[in-house]
Amino acid sequence: MNTLRTAAVTGSHMDATRKASLWTGVLFLITYVTSIGALALFQPVLDDPVGYMAGGGSDNRIFFGAFLELLLIIANIGTAVVLFPILKRQNEVLSLGFITARVMESVFIAVGILSVLTIVTLGQETSGVDAGTIGYALAALKDWTFILGPGFVVGVGNGLILGYLMYRSGLVPRRLAALGLIGGPLICASGVAVMFGVFEQGGTGQSLATIPEFIWELVLGIWLIVKGFNASAAGALVAPRGAAPEFASAD
Repeated sequence: MNTLRTAAVTGSHMDATRKASLWTGVLFLITYVTSIGALALFQPVLDDPVGYMAGGGSDNRIFFGAFLELLLIIANIGTAVVLFPILKRQNEVLSLGFITARVMESVFIAVGILSVLTIVTLGQETSGVDAGTIGYALAALKDWTFILGPGFVVGVGNGLILGYLMYRSGLVPRRLAALGLIGGPLICASGVAVMFGVFEQGGTGQSLATIPEFIWELVLGIWLIVKGFNASAAGALVAPRGAAPEFASAD
């Protein structure tokens, strides 16, 4: 009787786990669509803030980019919140660290949104050299939020912490999780290199360094939608206390 009850509870947990993997995958893909789309929409402001403020661009384009980044913030935090109940059984401290990293990344993104929207407001209400100087400063602020947020904090959170948790738990193939462990330090190093002028922002060096992290997050999102978590590994994490399901390798 106890065995049947344990099996029923475990089955219920596994259904919830599959939903969690599906939502996590969808949220990861949303972060891709929104971040890439917003960057493309913001480009006129970042390339030439003074020209934009002089009337060379569409405000609605920038507003839509800001809306996409608001969705990005929601998806960013959502990935960590949805994964937390599962990953905390592997390591609760690191799982909280992953949530914290996602929140910090989102704070940088939010500051970037405010800087771009302020440029739009300056273009609507002011003009002259002072406004142009402020516009360049705000565009530079947006660039720095990208370097320190997606260009550094992502390496710590999505790369090192999430990569380690996925590798140790076996929820996804370990060769896939290894990409996070490789890509995390690389993207952190590239952000520091840009900060000290070793790499040009958006240049070849930084672009090459972001490839493993880019592949890790993209493939992880697709994998979780299509395949979900490794059943044995997920069962080991969500099993009721006292139960001991077999843990199979995810290699």
